[in-house]
Amino acid sequence: MMRRPSPPMSAMSVQIKQVETRRLYQQIADQIRELIERGGFDSGDRLPPERDLAQQLGVSRPSLREALIALDVEGSVEIRSGSGVYVKSRSDRPARATAALGESPTELMQARGALEGSVVVMACAHATPPALAQLRGCVDGMRQEIARRRTPLEFDRQFHLTIAEMSGNSVMQRLVGELFDDRHSPISTKLRSRYENMRTWNAALKEHEAILHALEARDPLAAEAAMRTHLKASEHRWVGG
Repeated sequence: MMRRPSPPMSAMSVQIKQVETRRLYQQIADQIRELIERGGFDSGDRLPPERDLAQQLGVSRPSLREALIALDVEGSVEIRSGSGVYVKSRSDRPARATAALGESPTELMQARGALEGSVVVMACAHATPPALAQLRGCVDGMRQEIARRRTPLEFDRQFHLTIAEMSGNSVMQRLVGELFDDRHSPISTKLRSRYENMRTWNAALKEHEAILHALEARDPLAAEAAMRTHLKASEHRWVGG
């Protein structure tokens, strides 16, 4: 029995359709959209409180919060601070499933904690006076910007990139920069606009100082603990626990 020849790779590649990996907040957002449609929610109706909605869907509150932010960005709901989440009119709601709006902020901060916790240990071995002086300049710049009631984002970024440079590993340096810059995605930007303020930046400043002090003491364990504490606190400030 003769076998039919296999199609050439070029033909096979045409037949293969790439499958989109849907992030958890997209999946939860789709569940909420279905709940709105099937639950009889009209325009202007308030959704159940966050705690009740998380229990109903069987998800964590941080994951639910990300999904609600995504729905707010796309125009399906409106989040009103201190009041609740309200359904937008049907004409405002997109018919398609919730689009990707960037990496999950929760997962992003967890990834940064795992990566930068290791990076700062490596940086301890290269904590030269010039490098430490550069970090001190970043912390001082953050303090001055906060005193002027301005967001010290560039000094924050430079602080983390300088530590990555101190590690002597160019791949880690690139990854630290890429993960930091993911904070500019639509979903992370929306979260920052809602939850970042001078109080949260003052807390972040103290955490940066703790990291710097550990590096100045050439204490890798303290530096790792301070970095992980900072990024875990940042995650909590963004999406809560």
